[in-house]
Amino acid sequence: MSELKTDAEPDEVGLDPDRLRRIGRHFARYVDDGRLPGWLITVSRYGRLAYVSGYGSRDVEAGLPAGTDTVWRIYSMTKPITSVAAMMLYEEGGFELTDPVSSFIPSFAGVRVYAGGSDQRPVTVPATEPVRIWHLLTHTAGLTYGFHRVHPVDAMYRAGGFEWSAPPGTDLAQACDVWAGIPLLFQPGTEWNYSVATDVLGRVIEVVSGQGLDEFLTARILRPLGMTDTGFYAGEAQLPRLAALYTPGSGGTAVRLDALGDAARRAPVMLGGGGGLVSTAADYHRFTQMLLHRADSPAGELDGTRLLSPRTVGYMTRNHLPGGADLETFGRPLYAESPFRGVGFGLGLAVVLDPGPGKMLCSAGELSWGGAASTSFWIDPAEELTVSFFTQLLPSSAYPIRPQLRQLVYQALTS
Repeated sequence: MSELKTDAEPDEVGLDPDRLRRIGRHFARYVDDGRLPGWLITVSRYGRLAYVSGYGSRDVEAGLPAGTDTVWRIYSMTKPITSVAAMMLYEEGGFELTDPVSSFIPSFAGVRVYAGGSDQRPVTVPATEPVRIWHLLTHTAGLTYGFHRVHPVDAMYRAGGFEWSAPPGTDLAQACDVWAGIPLLFQPGTEWNYSVATDVLGRVIEVVSGQGLDEFLTARILRPLGMTDTGFYAGEAQLPRLAALYTPGSGGTAVRLDALGDAARRAPVMLGGGGGLVSTAADYHRFTQMLLHRADSPAGELDGTRLLSPRTVGYMTRNHLPGGADLETFGRPLYAESPFRGVGFGLGLAVVLDPGPGKMLCSAGELSWGGAASTSFWIDPAEELTVSFFTQLLPSSAYPIRPQLRQLVYQALTS
């Protein structure tokens, strides 16, 4: 288990300690009024951890506190890890970004695109070009999620047993074949829609590497970075530290959601590269430090272990949406508590193009993503800053936690 403890006083790295305390006071109210069970926050600058604060419970009913060793379901914060894994194989010549996905998953040959009708009687047309690897990395493949509930194709995913999980006994290869047989929302590369694309990317990793996704991630990323508490489920030694999962109940008070949360207690059949990992704040902090480009440590390396070249990280973290568009104009309408105006998308992460349109304190070039249970992180290369927030409330759109966290962190910067 990697340790999580501060190694710098806030004022040593340009953070005002009194202003930092505003963060804890603000989010304590979420726990005190019952909206959140508990949380843990980290803030680092120049590669030094200057603020770690936790409050409330990881398990309200058992009276267990949220601590630095708590194991959290990180859901879609799995996606950047899977994307890094894919780019490691790219660096080794395993594929080109323009390669058709069907070269690795044959069922993706001849995919069709929704053109009208209902989920019961869809009208489809052929795809005008193949789904390619870069479409998966950027969520422009035309795939979707069943839980979106805004389109007939979403309903087809739910009918196939894919909403917040996979049908019992379905592995990743089988899931990809099912998704390939469902119409795409749009022609590949023409729009952005948050989707199972990173799960499909996980299957590409398996085919190219010849390893299960869990084996590849452990051998090539998690073990080298010392992320010993990260995996596709909580093992026996971790179960006492696993947080319970909650959802807003009537009146806004968080209520336990074991029906979904218990999935993290056992090894899954489907290894979800898009949302299957559990982790700790200490482990994910190490992942963010590897991606952070600092004056004394180019991105892609941590403590002498290099996963990617700085050039590759730089390419991943630029906007890859066609025409330099942002998610507001290129993406499908999708409710989120954080604005998408002025935010583009790279290869596996969101990237801020212009802080102005979103009306939120941040920096151009900031990288970020979050998970369905309201976890989030961001990396700000301009300020050499990383921030993470962990809790277990699903869905993440329940409260404006992420924009409020940005306000409170950036107001504490003094240099």
